[in-house]
Amino acid sequence: MMFDSPFRPGWWIKNRHMQTIWGAVFRSLPRLPQMRRMRLELNDGDFIDVDIHERAGAESVLILHGLEGSIDSHYMRGIVSTLAKSGKQVAVMHFRGCSGESNRLLSSYHSGISDDLQLVIELLTDRKISVDYLVGFSLGGNVLLKWLGENHQKHSVRAAAAVSVPMLLNECANAIDQGFSKVYSGRLLKTLKEKTRQKKQVFNGAVSLDMNEIKKLNSFWEFDHKVTAPLHGFNGASDYYSKASSRQFLKSISIPTLIIHAKDDPFMNEKVIPEADELSSSVQFELSANGGHVGFVSGRWPWRAEYYLERRISTFIDDYAKS
Repeated sequence: MMFDSPFRPGWWIKNRHMQTIWGAVFRSLPRLPQMRRMRLELNDGDFIDVDIHERAGAESVLILHGLEGSIDSHYMRGIVSTLAKSGKQVAVMHFRGCSGESNRLLSSYHSGISDDLQLVIELLTDRKISVDYLVGFSLGGNVLLKWLGENHQKHSVRAAAAVSVPMLLNECANAIDQGFSKVYSGRLLKTLKEKTRQKKQVFNGAVSLDMNEIKKLNSFWEFDHKVTAPLHGFNGASDYYSKASSRQFLKSISIPTLIIHAKDDPFMNEKVIPEADELSSSVQFELSANGGHVGFVSGRWPWRAEYYLERRISTFIDDYAKS
């Protein structure tokens, strides 16, 4: 089901770029609840760090961050704080290399790495931690939707929510390298290239690019074609985008799933938005004219800003918790 979102931006923040940057630049970030870091050791010799706010007997929500994000990202702090206050046990899955410490392998993570989500769910289950709900933002939302569409068996997930998802990665790679959006791509590529430089120092022979070539990678397509794809077993950027994009999996999702998306998202264009017949009967696709990328900021005044995503996702989860 596809429907119009009730979200309306504040009169002072209708611009899509202001929606996108407001939380990171201007928001006084909420305090995180007490959390414990749990390191999950993997059979391939690597590790994934999960931060968890434990609450005995409570239902558990596992949250996935976006590209180069972490628990300290503004949107993550907001949703973790909100869900913890609502009485949930909350866990944050850090993708490999995103928890403040480089991962051990040459490869790290990408937009379609749903196998790692499966591993985390299994390892948490082994530790008697159920995953009742999933929430994903941007890249994390793409991983989440792909995992849902793959219909993994033997899990406890009851419902899921995904926000600002790059459902067609090729279109997103084009859109984020145009106009003002190049500011976002420039900042993200800077951190990705620095991580690649560090990998080059540790795995010198396995990284074919020299440092000058890495510095010259100035678009997402170039970076994904020369770095992401070969390091993760894809035959170039086009092959990676084709296999990792989540839109092709929406029809196969079988548990209640809320997708929140803004038409004016500066990280992508409207071509990523699916048609209604591409959605399974379990998917609720909430489409807004405004909201930017993981923004959705409202409120009568800037000093009393309201954050729609946190309230909407918490309410959505509570509806299933009560059923």
